[in-house]
Formats: sequence, C-alpha cells, structure tokens
Amino acid sequence: MDGEDGKMGNGIDAMGAIQLRLLRGLLAATGDPRYRVELAGVEAVGAPSEEALATLRIRDRGALLRLVIDPDLQLGELHAQGRLSLEGDAVSLIEAAFRANAGGGWVRKLLARRLLDRGLDQSLAASARSAQHHYDVGNEFYELWLDERMLYTCAYFPTASTGLEEAQVAKMDHVCRKLALRPGDRVIEAGCGWGALALHMARSCGARVRAYNVSREQTLYAREQAEKQGLAERVDFVEDDYRNITGRCDAFVSVGMLEHVGPAHYGELGSVIDRCLEPEGRGLIHTIGRSQSQPVNPWIEKRLFPNARPPTLGEMMAIFEPHDFAVLDVENLRLHYARTAEEWLRRFERNRERVVELVGEERARTWHLYLIGTVATFRVGAMQLFQVVFTRATNDRIPWTRAHLYTDEPSGFAEHASVSREGHGAL
Repeated sequence: MDGEDGKMGNGIDAMGAIQLRLLRGLLAATGDPRYRVELAGVEAVGAPSEEALATLRIRDRGALLRLVIDPDLQLGELHAQGRLSLEGDAVSLIEAAFRANAGGGWVRKLLARRLLDRGLDQSLAASARSAQHHYDVGNEFYELWLDERMLYTCAYFPTASTGLEEAQVAKMDHVCRKLALRPGDRVIEAGCGWGALALHMARSCGARVRAYNVSREQTLYAREQAEKQGLAERVDFVEDDYRNITGRCDAFVSVGMLEHVGPAHYGELGSVIDRCLEPEGRGLIHTIGRSQSQPVNPWIEKRLFPNARPPTLGEMMAIFEPHDFAVLDVENLRLHYARTAEEWLRRFERNRERVVELVGEERARTWHLYLIGTVATFRVGAMQLFQVVFTRATNDRIPWTRAHLYTDEPSGFAEHASVSREGHGAL
C-alpha cells in the first residue's frame, strides 16, 4: 500500500482492489471479452458499454460477495430481488458462461456427485406439492406466453418459418405417428398438462384417452376444454398420480413428466407401463434430459422445479430393461426446444407488464431469468430433449422403416410375424 490512508498506488483502496479482482473473475467466467461486469462505486471491467453485447450489473457489494461464493444459487436469487440485472443480450451472456465452465472444477464435480446421491422426495404428497408449486401459478399467467393450446413442452418445427402454434400441432402429430395411433385405440397418458395432446389424439386419431395429472388447475382446465370441444365422451382427465394408473391400453404416452419422477422411481414407472400395455402396445416417453448425470441447478430446484431430475438415456433404461421393453426409436429434439423457449421468452417479454400484475415483480424476474436460462442451456447442449419409442420385445407389429414419421399414411408396419422373417436366413 502507498500511504497511511490504505490506498493502492492507482487510488483504489484495498477493499476496492479486492472487489475489482472479483469482478474480473466473474468476467473471466464468461470466457468472452465481449461482455461487461459493473459494480456501483468500482471500476467496470470488460468491453466498453457501447460495445458490450450484454452487461451484468451488480447493485451492491454484498450481492457481489454472495454471487462469487455461490453463483449457481445466487445469480437467480439476486436477480429476483433486483440486486443484479442482466442487460442487453442476456441469453448470449448465459450461453458464454456455460461454454466457459462446461468442464467444471473438481469442487463443483464433487458437490454435484453429492447432490446426485441425495434422494429426492417423490412421495405422493411431495409430488403433488411440487406440481402445485410450478404449474398452479394460474392459467392466465401461462396463457400470456404459451401457445393457444397451452402446451408447455418442446414443439417441433418442420421448417424454419413454422410458428409456435403450428409447431406445437406438428409435435402432437409427430407423437401420434410415432405411436401409430389408429381409430379406437385406447391411450393412457401420464402427466397431461392442460390436456392438449389428449384432446388432439381423440380428435385427430379417433383414440379414447385416459389422462392423469396431479395438478388440480390443469385438470380442471383440461376438462373444460374437453366439454367445449365436444370430446368429453372420448377423453377422461383424472386428477391422480401416475402410480395409481389402472386399466389396459394400446398406447402409453408421457410428455414432460419423467423429469419429475426421479431415477429411484423409474422401475416403478416401468411396472405401471408393464401392467397397462397390451402385447402389441406401443409407448413413447418425451423428456428433458442430459448427456451426463447431473443434479438440477440449485436455484431452479428451489424456485421452480422442486424434486426434479432430468435423466440420461442410460438412466431411462431402468424403465425398459426390467420389463423386457424394446426401444424402437430415440430422437433428440434439443434445438427444437431452444427454438420453443425463444418463442416463450419473446412472448413473456412482450407481456411482462401483465405478468408483473399477476405474480409480482420478484416472481416475474424469476421466470424471466428461467426462460433466458432455458434458451441458453438448450443452445449450448447443457440440456437435451429425448423422445423414446418402445414396445414389448416380442411385438413384431412394428414399423419396417421410419417413413411413417414423415407421412400421414399408416404404411410400413409388419402385419404378421412372418412378414418380418420371410426371406431371411439363419444367423
């Protein structure tokens, strides 16, 4: 130090120098010099404000300390409280941080392993509470940024110009083709959201559907839609947990529920499917996933998805292998989810004023950052989106090629076992 006042040679006091180093560390964590980090009263670091793609603006020194100590939790907490903000191209800033920290340090990997080893509370009561925490925010809230049919899962964009409404219908058609649904088929759906897929399967494919959901608000909304659309006789919406599913079905489908089941209960889900699915039945599970097993971000788990765990494909096999289910097709729609989340984020921002009126500033900031992070994580590959099609291993009535996925014609299915074996020699 130079002088008795504790100032450094450049006029910054010792505390300011420490804070400046912390700011530089946060900037380095993005791995990209095109960003800027600011703290009131301390020299900003990174690109000049007029050149920066995005700026992380920290409002107070306590927030800086909390962010440095526990960034995974505190970025979201401080943003929700208004003690920091992401300005400019926030998605690109989060993307850059993910890419720069893709490997993670040994401490973070150790903590992640400990979190993975921690059991999730997936009791019936806890599952209902978790669903209520996230999904029972209010239907009007979701109507502000979802598509008109209220699908809160990855859409499917056949072309670059496809809009969100059309892409969600295309996703439902894609699922129906994968399941080879025919008029009169009995379908069981586990986790049905606001009911759009169940209603689509009944209306477009002539199926009879029983759909389960633990969210009361979603179930009531789905029943209202069934009445309005004249489909109440073909679709039964049941407010209950997937573990209480009964009856038999020709097709079993679950879109966006497996993330909430937890790996410890995959065998239990497999048993449910095994007791329901007919010998020639088909199944499809659509889920957010990961390439490597990791816990959910602590802030996401605390504020948005308690007791959630996106699976790897290897973990998903615990559903299929014990019951001799054969996997027919696996598709990864990661970039489709990134595009879906971009559309949600755009609509959310357009309606932000009304969002704040409905849920308050803090919750609005929470959801805004969540959607920003969703776009970023799917763009960089930190998250995946798996669709897995399966059947019983003894079922020969399966697609001969994948042509049926891209046409409405129900051709390409082996009608008898002899069709698939004819003309093939012994191995």
